[in-house]
Amino acid sequence: MTATSKAPAAGGAGKSRVITLIQAVNEAIAEEMTRDSRVVLFGEDVGGRGGVFMATAGLQAQFGKDRVFDTPLSEASIVGAAVGMAARGLRPIAEIQFADYMGPGFDQIISQAAKIRYRSGGQYTAPMVIRTPSGGGVKGGHHHSQSPEAYYAHTPGLKVVMPSTPYDAKGLLKAALRGEDPVIYFEPKRLYRAAKGEVPDHDYTVKIGEAAVRREGTDLTLVGYGGVMPDVLKAADALAKEGVQAEVIDLRSIVPWDQDCVLQSVEKTGRAVLVSEAPRTANFMGEVAYTIQERAFDYLTAPVTQVAGFDTPYPYVQDKVFLPGANRIVNACVQVLNY
Repeated sequence: MTATSKAPAAGGAGKSRVITLIQAVNEAIAEEMTRDSRVVLFGEDVGGRGGVFMATAGLQAQFGKDRVFDTPLSEASIVGAAVGMAARGLRPIAEIQFADYMGPGFDQIISQAAKIRYRSGGQYTAPMVIRTPSGGGVKGGHHHSQSPEAYYAHTPGLKVVMPSTPYDAKGLLKAALRGEDPVIYFEPKRLYRAAKGEVPDHDYTVKIGEAAVRREGTDLTLVGYGGVMPDVLKAADALAKEGVQAEVIDLRSIVPWDQDCVLQSVEKTGRAVLVSEAPRTANFMGEVAYTIQERAFDYLTAPVTQVAGFDTPYPYVQDKVFLPGANRIVNACVQVLNY
């Protein structure tokens, strides 16, 4: 299924173009490197090759090897260098080839990047962005398809985002590069070229921490983010054919997340189905579910329900079984509606 979205032209009316999510990422980096000489980009094969998915294609030729450069195959070194650069005034973009590979840099992220502002009493900050392809749907198996966002959402001091549209991909990346906090920027790889949408020609940002209502409804609330959003919208379309109007919310920002948007919707609909492709146990949607029952319990007419990945290593060939596709989402909605 091809995901297509139309976003409002933030910051004023003007011309726009239809591009893919991966093009939006590339454009955001190029525009921020042009705007701010402190922005540098590095990672494994990001230079001449343009990265494993070609997200950074052409940037080394445009900005030179001093600002766009390849690194050794060492995620700990990549993250550690980014922390040092950020603390000394640069705005580094560190690319990790797959979210699954972030493990060797984990301590640098949670113990250094996330803590430096607090630890120094604000004398130092770490305005850095770690970009990484995340999630399944490309038959990458258990070392190339994981969704580890909950690890980083658990760490105070980090911001965590995951766009699902080109508009958000560009706007969130620009916002991340202009902030003072370290941002983990997950890119849903299966939407790189499948998600297409209008992106304004003018400069804009998307505020980190604000959700987007993709579809308004009154009967139940569907909440998702990242790679699951096309299937969430497909499920909402199927429900609409049966007379059920689902409100669809794309969190797009995981930390911070837009509690007010979700709670206002649940107070209106009385039902919530939460969708993510991460394994069910301790995934981020558990936090969303807890917040709903804590702050909107009196409005609920059915238990909050999750549709998620399974508590197994990601399989090689059963992508469609593991991922929460439209059928699984619809079935969960029917159970909630019939409660």
